[in-house]
Amino acid sequence: MSDFLELVNARQSDRAYEPGRKIEREVLERIVEAARLAPSACNGQPWHFTVITEDALLKDVAAATASLGMNKFAKDASALVLITHESTNITSRLGCGIKDKDFPMMDLGIAASYITLAAEDEGIGSCILGWFDEKRIKELVSIPQNK
Repeated sequence: MSDFLELVNARQSDRAYEPGRKIEREVLERIVEAARLAPSACNGQPWHFTVITEDALLKDVAAATASLGMNKFAKDASALVLITHESTNITSRLGCGIKDKDFPMMDLGIAASYITLAAEDEGIGSCILGWFDEKRIKELVSIPQNK
């Protein structure tokens, strides 16, 4: 238990990155696998993960996260992990209606937290971004507008 608490204590929202640093594919795969294993309501797993590492696309997506002075640091990130909200299973959808809760959005938050913890465990800084130009990112990464 103390190892987990040490990990949680060490994790922080990093807003400065070493430009040009590369993260090995295997490391990114482990981080995304941790997110895939995150708990979700009724095991609905309402997510899709897109890992961006290609320099030109990274630059464009990072630019779509920066406005009004927010997230300027994203331009130096070696990778970005996009979490797309996908449809969930019928049991989770029924639960949402019965309890008047948006369980899939909670599930996405849990998955994002697993990404940050897995990144910390790999010695990689991270920051969850909530401020971004959703329409532009969808265009850049070919995510359907209904997602």
